Amino acid sequence: MNRRDVVITGIGIASSLGEGIEAHAAALAAGGTPVVDTESFEPYPVHPLLALELDRQIPKKSDQRQMEPWQRLGVYAAGLALDSAGLKDDAEAKSALQVIVAAGGGERDHAVDSAILSGLRGANEPGAYLNEHLMGDLRPTLFLAQLSNLLAGNIAIVHGVTGPSRTFMGEEQAGVDAIRTAHARIASGQSDLMLVGGAYNAERRDMLLLFELGGYLRRDSFAPVFEREDAPGLITGSAGAFLVLESAERAAARGAKAYAKLSHAGAARSRRAPGTVESALTKLVGAFGAIGPDSLAISAATGCAGITAEEAAALKAAAPSAKRIAAGDLVGHGVEAAFPVSVALAAIALSAGQAKEAIVTGAGHWRGEGAAHLVQA
Repeated sequence: MNRRDVVITGIGIASSLGEGIEAHAAALAAGGTPVVDTESFEPYPVHPLLALELDRQIPKKSDQRQMEPWQRLGVYAAGLALDSAGLKDDAEAKSALQVIVAAGGGERDHAVDSAILSGLRGANEPGAYLNEHLMGDLRPTLFLAQLSNLLAGNIAIVHGVTGPSRTFMGEEQAGVDAIRTAHARIASGQSDLMLVGGAYNAERRDMLLLFELGGYLRRDSFAPVFEREDAPGLITGSAGAFLVLESAERAAARGAKAYAKLSHAGAARSRRAPGTVESALTKLVGAFGAIGPDSLAISAATGCAGITAEEAAALKAAAPSAKRIAAGDLVGHGVEAAFPVSVALAAIALSAGQAKEAIVTGAGHWRGEGAAHLVQA
């Protein structure tokens, strides 16, 4: 079967560095000091989202109000991607546009949670009290937490995208499989046009608690992802990234700009015994063929102990002369959004002429590995 070329014709990205292609291209070229908040969630540093003018992509206040921050971030980034692809006002294209979202479990309303728990202590009939307040106090979109597939739904509502959608859950691997599936559907001829990405709000005490309980967080101070041997762990970052993927034929026919060609995307799930992450990533990257000397390696590495060193070893073996950039050093670790953010950064770098080809790798904090290969379009 002939595989079709897949190109990236739209990039929407927002993070602690700002929004859009130019802000992130500048950061990729110059490096510099990342934006890190070490006080708000002490002792855990996070990369906070730069304030967005939400009205620019989510014009209705009622739409903004019914979303939690992670959904607003995702819908905003999706709008940027549609703008970038020149599809924002193309109703016919948006009717065929398929959406794949990588999302977590959604956000809770902490104020409501606290009020219910406080009232529960003094309730004469705790069961009845709990049922009454869960039914009456939570918004329809917040039963146990805001539903993950509402991100795809809100992208459809706000941006008028009426094609089918699907949502992947499962930490970092969700982002890998979202990209992999979108690429495969276009390459195989099952689709011509996909909007794919994810969003993560790092400024959530519930998620920091969950990661801390698993022993995954770095405390106190920022350090580059590959230099955290003294205290390995995640420094999470609020970030959203969406890409418009399109068959090369379709993009050429409408005269669209191609930021990069996405030539490969793959996923694996090792057993996480010592050496298996390195082996899995080496196998994935090995399938891309020879990597050129002027290439770029963008890693979605977490900073967690063991797996980060194995990812570094796999990159060194596969592309020893490549310039290595950890996305986490720029924008923090975006969990479900980490891989889409890294692919977006790679496409931006190629479009800006910073490299001729790029590989993207990522090993999830608990499970799952992924890799992608991009070349200049």
